[in-house]
Amino acid sequence: MVNHGSLEKQQIKLYTIGFAQKTAKEFFTVLKNNRVRKLIDIRLNNTSQLAGFAKKQDLEYFLNEICNIKYLHEPDFAPAKEMLDSYKKKEISWSVYEERYLDLLSQRCIAQKIAPKELDMSCFLCSEPKSKFCHRRLLAEYLKSIYENIEIKHL
Repeated sequence: MVNHGSLEKQQIKLYTIGFAQKTAKEFFTVLKNNRVRKLIDIRLNNTSQLAGFAKKQDLEYFLNEICNIKYLHEPDFAPAKEMLDSYKKKEISWSVYEERYLDLLSQRCIAQKIAPKELDMSCFLCSEPKSKFCHRRLLAEYLKSIYENIEIKHL
């Protein structure tokens, strides 16, 4: 069981960001300007050639060197491959994808895997340029439903 400590009552600032349609300069500048301390990579595949500057090894290096930001990959926060593939192929709608992803978070006991203090000044990373149809928004809102003191900002 995770110790949730004194931050349960303090305001927690949680960010989300997608790297697509951003230059490296834009991406790292926005993280730095918002004083993000930890980037939590919630992608299924963080080594794809399509990721460019956001490939795991490069990203971890750049975050540390440019912004002094810690990097953490949390594949348990990613959707299941089959679920994501079904949505991308338009075999399921966004609402079905959303429902299945939220059920998966519950099954995986996500809230017990990360303490509120670990979320404070952290940023969930995915590839989608906008948060509206991205699992990073769903994850942030799911955690906010458990820890009401979370303020979410999509970068």
